[in-house]
Amino acid sequence: MGTQENKISSIKTVNPATGKTEKVFDAMSEEQVDQLLAQADKAFRSWRLTSFETRAALLHKVAEILRARKQELGRLATIEMGKLLRESIAEVELSADIFDYYAKNGARFLADQPLDTPFGKAFNTYEPIGVILSVQPWNFPFYQITRSAAPSIMAGNTVVLKHASNIPQCAAVMEEIFIEAGAPKGVYTNLFIPGSRASQLVSDPRIKGASLTGSEPAGSSFAAEAGRSVKKSILELGSSDAFVVLEDVDLDKAVETAVFGRLWNAGQVCVSPKRIIVPESLVDKFIEKAKKIFETIVVGDPLLPETQLAPLSSEKALIDVLKQVEDTVKGGAKLVIGGKRINRPGAFMEPTILTGIKPGMAAYSQEIFGPVLAVYAVKDEAAAIELANDSDFGLGGTVFGNNIERAVEVARKIDTGMVYINHVTGIAPELPFGGTKKSGYGREQSPAGIYEFVNVKLIRVTSPEKPY
Repeated sequence: MGTQENKISSIKTVNPATGKTEKVFDAMSEEQVDQLLAQADKAFRSWRLTSFETRAALLHKVAEILRARKQELGRLATIEMGKLLRESIAEVELSADIFDYYAKNGARFLADQPLDTPFGKAFNTYEPIGVILSVQPWNFPFYQITRSAAPSIMAGNTVVLKHASNIPQCAAVMEEIFIEAGAPKGVYTNLFIPGSRASQLVSDPRIKGASLTGSEPAGSSFAAEAGRSVKKSILELGSSDAFVVLEDVDLDKAVETAVFGRLWNAGQVCVSPKRIIVPESLVDKFIEKAKKIFETIVVGDPLLPETQLAPLSSEKALIDVLKQVEDTVKGGAKLVIGGKRINRPGAFMEPTILTGIKPGMAAYSQEIFGPVLAVYAVKDEAAAIELANDSDFGLGGTVFGNNIERAVEVARKIDTGMVYINHVTGIAPELPFGGTKKSGYGREQSPAGIYEFVNVKLIRVTSPEKPY
């Protein structure tokens, strides 16, 4: 690790709470990547023939190791990207649950499906397709890997991962866990390459499917390459999720849910409630209550249990969010609280509330990936729905109100992939995750997740007399 190449490598751990570089990794050469793709392709030829029981045993073992090492892995994620330690540990536990979910249910999901036909018999069978390229972001270092890898490997595919360059140790340790669990070489492979090389890999003939979670520009480039190569892809991109407050609401609960939902992972969550839409009759009280919570938030070392707000993932991430807030205020929005970096080492930002946001302002159309609450006042329910849908994105969202039937009807009118009632958009192994519009396409988790990268093959049994 003493070469000049290592010193300038972008694949490195920089602790966002201290600004200290912890570890640096070499990017893999073209030859190394070629060898690893060849290994993954070779592994697929045998892995695809294994029984569901064999695949399930591997995933269960991965889950077992994750749980046994959750403190260590959680600490690693916190050091690499800054989230609160308790959030990191919970993420590791969630990842274990997802591996177990597909291990327990994969054989049932992938069983032959009989089809009704008047002559003979017919059924669909679900077959793996090959090596899947998974490109994942830094904000959930273990969960993002898991929701991509678990269903693919259970289906009989093999996976190569290009993880975010600022969390290389999390990327490397996941491959180590698969090996410890007994995975044959090539079933799960980590690639240390910069993001600029990820889309190029899609066209490699050994890659049969590709999954990306990231920014809209990255997703556009990735999907274009998959399209040129006639390969299936799934995308989970950014969003600017609406949190719609109805008039018949418990306001204290709504405020608390919105505020702490927004501060989750320091606001660096695709499905965080970013646009809080409140009736005019309630908006002043909502802002007052939210401001009081923000004034008491404990900011500090994410490894300490009392800390409530962690740093952003990097200095660049902090600068980007500060610029968005500054541009929005310059455009005429009101800064209620916050909006500045905190005077201490690390990428810390004050929890922030913006109001008076109008079309054309940065906060109106852009996703803000930080602890910024954008509050909008609307005259009625119809205006709330219109505003919620006035976005190029469509990932998640929330409707908050005491009348559940009414809340569900509002949720039906919001154009996103997911809407939660009285809860921020969440995550569970059995629930599908994905969006619409510029938030991407395809679904992960749930039964839907395992069908994304399989060949749904029809087998028909009939006779010469009835050939159709």
